[in-house]
Amino acid sequence: MDLEDIAGRLGVPVEEIERVHELADGVRSVPLPRKADAPALLDRLAVAPEDAAEIMMGWPDLDSPLWTPELRWLLDRSIALVRADLGGHGWLPPGPELPRERGVAWRHLYVYAYLALTDVVMAYHRDHGVADSVSWATLADLGRNLAIDRRMHGEGWPVMQSWLTLHARGGVFELGRLQHERGDTIGLHIPEAGPLTPQAVSASLDQARAFFPRHFPGEHYTAFSCGSWLLDPQLLEYLPADSNIAHFQQRFELEPYEEPEGIDADVEVRRFVFRSLSTPLDELPRRTALQRAVLDHWKAGRHWYWRRGLFPV
Repeated sequence: MDLEDIAGRLGVPVEEIERVHELADGVRSVPLPRKADAPALLDRLAVAPEDAAEIMMGWPDLDSPLWTPELRWLLDRSIALVRADLGGHGWLPPGPELPRERGVAWRHLYVYAYLALTDVVMAYHRDHGVADSVSWATLADLGRNLAIDRRMHGEGWPVMQSWLTLHARGGVFELGRLQHERGDTIGLHIPEAGPLTPQAVSASLDQARAFFPRHFPGEHYTAFSCGSWLLDPQLLEYLPADSNIAHFQQRFELEPYEEPEGIDADVEVRRFVFRSLSTPLDELPRRTALQRAVLDHWKAGRHWYWRRGLFPV
């Protein structure tokens, strides 16, 4: 099969298959865990029973009729692509967005790649002295994202499949309430994991201040950073001054606003506040103060903006 044939059979642009081929060229893939061991691994990765059942149903057994040659090629090369950037912390799509309605193999192909890479990234963590408890807490973001995608009726996965390559490469670590991404600064991410209280945030930051010098002594960080609609000062027009979001914003010095490339803040607000990208505005819930703030803002004809801020480590 040539690359054009693979792209045609997958129904994706040939440029995306060429990109996968180029980034994975010369890199060996790694096998998936034994199928018998997969249920325990999925449980360790906090994968909900309904998602685990689908994943097991579509398992890429050698004799599975669900796995066509082009799907097997993409799985193998996607694993190699991510493995080639072990230790990296840039945004890395593992492959093209697939038409997931074509079945469980199509729907979960990048999940199988993640499972194959679990031992690889766990070994990388151990080489850096990272405790297994931190490793498993970090990697369990797979289950969280699959559950969110299920709630979003599949709308969330195209972003999630790239986000999760950070975990599979050792580029992000969950330390308490926040996820901390390696890079020029320690980038902060906020998982769906309970209230964003000032106390929980401070404890997580303290963990990071000890974690990175200990486990990555060659990396010298002077600042925490965050890029998010959560840093949009317009939120303070609606939320109490003592709200968790207000306290979080107060930690940062905002950079001058620049239109972010490839990010629509209104879409991201829909993604994170309502977990829906397509529900009409008048059908979105108003259960929380944040939801009411977002909707009132939109109904006034206004928009949200993606802002980036920093504060010293």
